[in-house]
Amino acid sequence: MQFDFTMAIGSFLVAIVVGLTGMGGGALMTPMLVTFFGVPPLAAVSSDLVAAAIMKPVGSFVHLRRGTVNLKLVGWLCAGSIPAAFGGVLIARALGHGDGVQDIIQKGLGVALLIAATGLGVRGILALRDRAEGRTAATGRRTAEPGAPAATELPDVAVRPLPTAMVGAVGGLVVGMTSVGSGSLIIVALLALYPTLRANQLVGTDLVQAVPLVLSAALGHVMFGDFQLPITAALLVGSIPGVYIGSRISSRAPGGLIRRALAFVLLASALKMFGVGTAPTVWALLGILIAAPAFWTVLRVRYGLPAFGWLRHGEDGRPALQRIK
Repeated sequence: MQFDFTMAIGSFLVAIVVGLTGMGGGALMTPMLVTFFGVPPLAAVSSDLVAAAIMKPVGSFVHLRRGTVNLKLVGWLCAGSIPAAFGGVLIARALGHGDGVQDIIQKGLGVALLIAATGLGVRGILALRDRAEGRTAATGRRTAEPGAPAATELPDVAVRPLPTAMVGAVGGLVVGMTSVGSGSLIIVALLALYPTLRANQLVGTDLVQAVPLVLSAALGHVMFGDFQLPITAALLVGSIPGVYIGSRISSRAPGGLIRRALAFVLLASALKMFGVGTAPTVWALLGILIAAPAFWTVLRVRYGLPAFGWLRHGEDGRPALQRIK
């Protein structure tokens, strides 16, 4: 297989999203390889993980310099994720290399993508409730304040070792089998366990913990998987500059719009992993584009916010009419 410049461009775009949000590496890169470039699912997982093992330290270094990493959480996550990731590779290996196994891995990717997209939706609803209830960083916001910079002092969170290690173990197992989860699944679980962490700090912490996790899974796939060097080379050429650019932006600015776009892409990728045809996929995505804004408007009204987000809010996060009352 010769070097594929189109694949490199695709990996560059995906890597920007990874650096911005800490999510979407395996959740976007692997489906891209399978859907657009015809790479077998197991080969896509193996090659993507090896590329990610080299790509993720680049984004992690940026966040470490910006002070947006909780190293205690990183340690406990790795305690569960590193052995589980290697175990996930062995499970995938034990299943074999036949068409049935490739189908299982592809369906597993679809399930992981749906879970990741759902987690992004839950995160958005939490942000909406924070705004409606007038929560601030001092009163226990569950998400980052709009426009809040990343370079702020890390909140003092009480680390919960056992639940954190379990999150790492589950995420590591999924990563080892599908390459999805080092960001898409673990970052959502971190949000549930540690709601006071800012969005950018969640991204930084997740990117750093993903480095040893992905290294473990990548080592397993080099030894037992279907690693293909030409695919990995194309991914690295695009992903290294992409993740650096995305991390530079993420360390300074919020990524709400990127997360919405990512959720949409995750849904589209999941449908393709389940073998849904092009026409039904397009109609389903159009339906989501129409229904999602209406659903969001209903939620805003239910929580006492203006129906449209561009109406101005005060410092307490509540709409002007509500403050006057």
